[in-house]
Amino acid sequence: MIDRRYDLLENAGYAWTVATLEVHRDELVVTLSAWERVAAMRREVRVPLGAVRSICADPDPWSALRGIRAPGTGVPGVIAYGVRRLTGAAPDFAAVHGRGPAVRVDLAPEAPFSRLLVTVADARSTVEAVRAGVSSGTGA
Repeated sequence: MIDRRYDLLENAGYAWTVATLEVHRDELVVTLSAWERVAAMRREVRVPLGAVRSICADPDPWSALRGIRAPGTGVPGVIAYGVRRLTGAAPDFAAVHGRGPAVRVDLAPEAPFSRLLVTVADARSTVEAVRAGVSSGTGA
Protein backbone atom coordinates (compact mmCIF):
# COMPACT_ATOMS: atom_id res chain seq x y z
CA MET A 1 0.00 0.00 0.00
CA ILE A 2 1.28 3.47 -0.91
CA ASP A 3 1.22 6.17 1.74
CA ARG A 4 -0.41 9.11 -0.12
CA ARG A 5 0.86 11.69 2.39
CA TYR A 6 4.35 11.35 1.00
CA ASP A 7 3.63 11.30 -2.72
CA LEU A 8 0.88 13.95 -2.73
CA LEU A 9 3.30 16.81 -3.39
CA GLU A 10 6.11 14.85 -5.04
CA ASN A 11 6.14 17.15 -8.07
CA ALA A 12 6.43 20.21 -5.84
CA GLY A 13 9.52 18.82 -4.13
CA TYR A 14 7.93 18.39 -0.70
CA ALA A 15 8.20 15.16 1.29
CA TRP A 16 4.99 15.91 3.20
CA THR A 17 1.69 17.68 2.75
CA VAL A 18 1.62 21.41 3.33
CA ALA A 19 -0.89 24.12 4.17
CA THR A 20 -3.49 25.46 1.76
CA LEU A 21 -4.99 28.93 1.39
CA GLU A 22 -8.55 29.03 0.06
CA VAL A 23 -11.41 31.46 -0.15
CA HIS A 24 -14.55 30.13 1.57
CA ARG A 25 -17.49 32.48 1.17
CA ASP A 26 -16.35 35.69 2.88
CA GLU A 27 -13.19 34.36 4.53
CA LEU A 28 -9.62 33.49 3.62
CA VAL A 29 -8.85 30.16 5.29
CA VAL A 30 -5.40 28.72 5.97
CA THR A 31 -5.80 24.99 6.51
CA LEU A 32 -2.80 23.24 8.03
CA SER A 33 -1.70 19.63 7.54
CA ALA A 34 -1.73 17.34 10.57
CA TRP A 35 1.92 17.85 11.50
CA GLU A 36 1.64 21.61 10.87
CA ARG A 37 -1.28 21.79 13.31
CA VAL A 38 0.92 20.33 16.01
CA ALA A 39 3.81 22.69 15.22
CA ALA A 40 1.61 25.81 14.96
CA MET A 41 -0.58 24.85 17.94
CA ARG A 42 -3.74 25.66 15.99
CA ARG A 43 -5.96 23.92 13.46
CA GLU A 44 -6.50 26.74 10.96
CA VAL A 45 -6.53 30.50 10.51
CA ARG A 46 -9.55 32.43 9.24
CA VAL A 47 -9.57 36.10 8.27
CA PRO A 48 -12.30 38.17 6.62
CA LEU A 49 -11.81 38.67 2.87
CA GLY A 50 -12.37 42.38 3.33
CA ALA A 51 -9.23 42.52 5.49
CA VAL A 52 -6.91 41.31 2.70
CA ARG A 53 -4.81 44.29 1.58
CA SER A 54 -2.25 42.49 -0.60
CA ILE A 55 -1.14 38.98 -1.51
CA CYS A 56 2.03 37.86 -3.27
CA ALA A 57 4.42 34.96 -3.70
CA ASP A 58 7.42 35.77 -1.52
CA PRO A 59 10.61 34.17 -2.88
CA ASP A 60 12.40 34.49 0.48
CA PRO A 61 9.89 33.99 3.30
CA TRP A 62 12.64 33.78 5.92
CA SER A 63 13.45 37.47 5.45
CA ALA A 64 9.73 38.31 5.73
CA LEU A 65 9.35 36.76 9.20
CA ARG A 66 8.70 39.34 11.88
CA GLY A 67 8.35 39.24 15.64
CA ILE A 68 8.92 36.57 18.26
CA ARG A 69 7.27 33.15 18.03
CA ALA A 70 4.79 32.68 20.86
CA PRO A 71 3.19 30.15 20.79
CA GLY A 72 4.53 27.86 18.10
CA THR A 73 7.51 25.87 16.92
CA GLY A 74 10.66 27.08 15.26
CA VAL A 75 14.13 26.09 14.15
CA PRO A 76 15.86 29.07 12.49
CA GLY A 77 16.06 28.61 8.72
CA VAL A 78 14.23 25.27 8.89
CA ILE A 79 10.67 25.72 10.23
CA ALA A 80 8.63 28.58 11.67
CA TYR A 81 5.08 27.73 12.74
CA GLY A 82 2.66 29.68 14.90
CA VAL A 83 1.86 33.16 16.10
CA ARG A 84 4.60 35.78 15.85
CA ARG A 85 4.17 38.62 18.34
CA LEU A 86 5.06 42.18 17.36
CA THR A 87 5.36 45.27 19.53
CA GLY A 88 2.37 47.59 19.13
CA ALA A 89 0.64 45.70 16.32
CA ALA A 90 -1.50 42.66 15.69
CA PRO A 91 0.60 39.48 15.54
CA ASP A 92 1.62 37.69 12.36
CA PHE A 93 0.93 34.03 11.62
CA ALA A 94 3.63 31.89 10.00
CA ALA A 95 3.59 28.36 8.60
CA VAL A 96 6.96 28.29 6.82
CA HIS A 97 9.46 25.57 6.03
CA GLY A 98 12.02 24.81 3.37
CA ARG A 99 13.69 27.14 0.91
CA GLY A 100 10.95 27.64 -1.68
CA PRO A 101 8.58 30.56 -2.05
CA ALA A 102 5.67 31.11 0.29
CA VAL A 103 2.50 33.17 0.06
CA ARG A 104 2.49 36.46 1.98
CA VAL A 105 -0.85 38.08 2.79
CA ASP A 106 -0.84 41.56 4.33
CA LEU A 107 -4.00 42.36 6.28
CA ALA A 108 -5.89 45.43 7.48
CA PRO A 109 -5.53 46.62 11.09
CA GLU A 110 -8.95 45.22 12.09
CA ALA A 111 -7.91 41.65 11.17
CA PRO A 112 -6.79 39.23 13.87
CA PHE A 113 -3.30 39.12 12.28
CA SER A 114 -1.16 41.72 10.47
CA ARG A 115 0.37 39.21 8.07
CA LEU A 116 0.06 35.58 7.03
CA LEU A 117 3.18 33.87 5.69
CA VAL A 118 2.53 30.33 4.49
CA THR A 119 4.51 27.70 2.56
CA VAL A 120 2.20 26.09 0.00
CA ALA A 121 2.70 23.54 -2.79
CA ASP A 122 2.43 26.13 -5.60
CA ALA A 123 2.74 29.75 -4.49
CA ARG A 124 1.89 31.36 -7.86
CA SER A 125 -1.27 29.31 -8.41
CA THR A 126 -2.37 29.92 -4.84
CA VAL A 127 -1.89 33.68 -5.20
CA GLU A 128 -3.91 33.70 -8.44
CA ALA A 129 -6.73 31.63 -6.93
CA VAL A 130 -6.96 33.78 -3.79
CA ARG A 131 -6.86 37.01 -5.82
CA ALA A 132 -9.73 35.70 -7.95
CA GLY A 133 -11.70 34.84 -4.81
CA VAL A 134 -10.98 38.20 -3.20
CA SER A 135 -12.00 40.03 -6.40
CA SER A 136 -15.28 38.17 -6.64
CA GLY A 137 -15.88 38.34 -2.90
CA THR A 138 -16.98 34.72 -2.78
CA GLY A 139 -15.30 31.34 -2.92
CA ALA A 140 -16.03 27.65 -2.77
